[in-house]
Amino acid sequence: MTRPAALSLLAVTPLTLLTACAEKGGDGGTSGAISVRAADDACELSRTSAPTGSIAFKITNEGSKITEFYLYSPDKKVVSEVEGIGPGISRTMKVKVTKAGSYTTACKPGMVGDGIRGGFSVTDK
Repeated sequence: MTRPAALSLLAVTPLTLLTACAEKGGDGGTSGAISVRAADDACELSRTSAPTGSIAFKITNEGSKITEFYLYSPDKKVVSEVEGIGPGISRTMKVKVTKAGSYTTACKPGMVGDGIRGGFSVTDK
């Protein structure tokens, strides 16, 4: 192998390794954070189920109002929340869920009312 060819191979290898690592934990993948698109009239999750254990939600506010994001337990209690997400801002909420069941998510544009709710299923591992 020629010296220029060997140098170009060395330059590509670290980039390939970084790309492989990034793909394993990307948003929306089954092992990565669940992406949440919050808007003034929407609360869209990249997936609506996860196994028990640590769950991360990456909330991006695409609306014009400050918003909040909540995860409610099957008995309607707040499991976790993140407040004060300004327009154009992203925040990550990490929560440990130990019991399987039917949970509820909510985005609250303007930080008022019941918000925009959706079902979220937590399954046993």
